[in-house]
Amino acid sequence: MRIFSILLLCAFMSHAQPAAMKKSIHSLNVEDINGNSFSLASLKGKKVMIVNTASKCGLTPQYKKLEALYQQYKDQNFVIIGFPANNFMWQEPGTNEEIKAFCSKNYGVSFPMMAKISVKGKNQHPVYAFLTQKIKNGVKDSSVSWNFQKYLIDENGMLVDVISPRTQPDDEKILNWIKS
Repeated sequence: MRIFSILLLCAFMSHAQPAAMKKSIHSLNVEDINGNSFSLASLKGKKVMIVNTASKCGLTPQYKKLEALYQQYKDQNFVIIGFPANNFMWQEPGTNEEIKAFCSKNYGVSFPMMAKISVKGKNQHPVYAFLTQKIKNGVKDSSVSWNFQKYLIDENGMLVDVISPRTQPDDEKILNWIKS
């Protein structure tokens, strides 16, 4: 009986992840759209919305609302980080340079854009592994269902919520989270 109790305790402890042991997204580094290193630790103290983007998607016009949201709240410890990805029906075929030009010309994007990555599958970028795997984020498992899925990250780099791609960036739920 004692061995069983010890095994049960070990099994429980291997699945439990105390808050102090949870990893923060701040431990990761990425490459920005210009090819420079970008430390997510630079976002400590800010609420962050991470969005996988695409230039040839029916949801691409969300760039306009994302930029408006960023302009409205960027001075209130809020930032949007865009991650172009070509995972859904080849809707982001461009190079980083082409994506940057498209975003600037068509939507005036000024929020930080990162280099094109894969948000799912065997080549999934570590940022999206963190966002989609409970074992890494300590909150929940999720899958990226389409372009413009939004991940809300708190000031400590912890996942707060996953927002559907079809939910507009200026949705009341998102605005309330930013203002809280």
